[in-house]
Amino acid sequence: MTKIDRIRVFMTALAVLCTLQIQAQDAKITYKTEGYWQQQADYTMAIDMDVKTFQFKGSQNIKYTNHSPDVLDRVYYHLYFNAFQPGSEMNARLQSIVDPDYRMATNIGTSEQPVYESRISKLKDDEIGYIKVKSLAQNGKPLQFDVEGTVMIVTLNKPIVSGETVEFDMEFDGQVPVQIRRSGRNNKEGVALSMAQWYPKLAEYDDEGWHADPYISREFHGVWGNFDVSITIDKDYTIAGTGYLQNADEIGHGYTDKTVEPKTDKLTWKFKAPNVHDFTWAADKEYIHDRVQVPDGPMLHFFYKSSLPKENLENWKKMQPKTVGLMQYFSEHIGTYPYDQYSVIQGGDGGMEYGMCTLITGKRSYGSLVGVTAHEMAHSWFQFILATNEAKHEWVDEGFTEYISDLAMQKVMNTNNKLFTSAYNRYIGLAVSGYEQPLTTHADRYNFNQAYSIAAYSKGCVFIVQLGYVIGDEHLKTTIKRFYDDFAFKHPKPMDFVRTAERVSGLELDWYYMDFAQTINVIDYAVESVNDKTITLARLGAMPMPIDLTVTYADGTTEDFYIPLRMMRGEKPTSARVLDDWAWAFQNYSFETSKTVKSVQIDPSNLMADVNKENNRFGG
Repeated sequence: MTKIDRIRVFMTALAVLCTLQIQAQDAKITYKTEGYWQQQADYTMAIDMDVKTFQFKGSQNIKYTNHSPDVLDRVYYHLYFNAFQPGSEMNARLQSIVDPDYRMATNIGTSEQPVYESRISKLKDDEIGYIKVKSLAQNGKPLQFDVEGTVMIVTLNKPIVSGETVEFDMEFDGQVPVQIRRSGRNNKEGVALSMAQWYPKLAEYDDEGWHADPYISREFHGVWGNFDVSITIDKDYTIAGTGYLQNADEIGHGYTDKTVEPKTDKLTWKFKAPNVHDFTWAADKEYIHDRVQVPDGPMLHFFYKSSLPKENLENWKKMQPKTVGLMQYFSEHIGTYPYDQYSVIQGGDGGMEYGMCTLITGKRSYGSLVGVTAHEMAHSWFQFILATNEAKHEWVDEGFTEYISDLAMQKVMNTNNKLFTSAYNRYIGLAVSGYEQPLTTHADRYNFNQAYSIAAYSKGCVFIVQLGYVIGDEHLKTTIKRFYDDFAFKHPKPMDFVRTAERVSGLELDWYYMDFAQTINVIDYAVESVNDKTITLARLGAMPMPIDLTVTYADGTTEDFYIPLRMMRGEKPTSARVLDDWAWAFQNYSFETSKTVKSVQIDPSNLMADVNKENNRFGG
């Protein structure tokens, strides 16, 4: 073979290799985008707020693009403020559920025999919330609509075909309710306006159809779009919230170092927010406004009342560098925060995440203030960038947020607390209580608020921590980053996360999602017997798992074993001795050791959510 022939062979091989690499890259892209679409809703809104009556007048234009393959003959709007009325579904649910939210109901009985009275049922006409749509048009032509509680059903004059963009123009009036849940006026700490879910919001439409859930108690789902919002309000009020202020030099209020002297009794604040699925704001006369720049990251804004007690004011100052650390941690371990600002705002009724901001109550200890900020900020990734449907998959957002914020708190606060113990204990307590419902339960359909809370926050957290046990911690870390890279701004579903973990680990994991999320099957493994060198284990619960095992021999030495689960079709990375796999249908599993056994410990890491730890050990 001549030199030229060798070069030709080399170049041919190189071309084949490049083709294979391109095909592999294309295959990855195809997986992420094939058949994928989502709607687009771009908002232009202007409101004029009367701070004496807490009423406002608004106008709204939405440019709505139908990226679905379907023809739409109707659309739906959410009118969330309508929930805060005596005749609402939210009020009815507060009166029927055994353990209503303590913020929304008052116990008029005793601690032994509680009798709850809904706060909403006592609201007077000037205290309720409402959104009243005065007119609505599609491309300039008036539309007919019907309002059913917190949902408005709109019959279109002309269907919206696939790929078409239409414009909806609306005039509406609103009244801010007394602060009861999330939104409202004059919260318990005296913040004047906590304006969440305050505008007529177009419902999401996806491959499962419309998501026009009534507002009964839980959280939200929305269409991504670009927001252009103008808010006119008394000049003494500082506004904080979603988006970037466009006219800082006209407004002042801490957004610029320039001194501003308002020439009118009211100011109009102009905000723009790109690629968000909600717009939230808060306003108060007493807000202090601090700014802190994250190195190579966003500007952080802090808004808190000057009338807070001295200790709380000091806490708000102390927490600011910690918030910088939290932002850096999440960007490193999930993915880069994509916006140029984030605001921590005193307001609301506890802690709640929103686009580019959070509303939190401010009279907290230092640790609590940092902790709630960590949790709500982490939601920016799992709810406002990934944004699973919280009505259907609330545990993905809440549980994953709990997981990453606990890790961040340990790092930022420099503690050595044992992580996730509370989540495991709370989940196991629920699992053996008889009151558990599957994680696939709609968020409003839980029979008990406490069961919802434990499922969403604790079991959701256990799901992802325990997945690290199943596939290996390094694979889990890679999965989280890959999930963010592949599905940011795409409203992924739980199976998208599971499939990402499968691609990273090379393991089959549909069984894990099915058993732990779609059923209430429990994990319960036991050391059934030890006979000299023979160990027999038993699966007592319905849910299968791979098993980590530590054996201590009579001579004092120890050995780690790993028993793969057959349906995983592989093993996690491990330094332990790998045994034959264990198929789910066999309830017992035996193996021989090389030396006489003194003791056996199933799951020495305690990362498996076994509901009965007592039978996991044999011997001293």
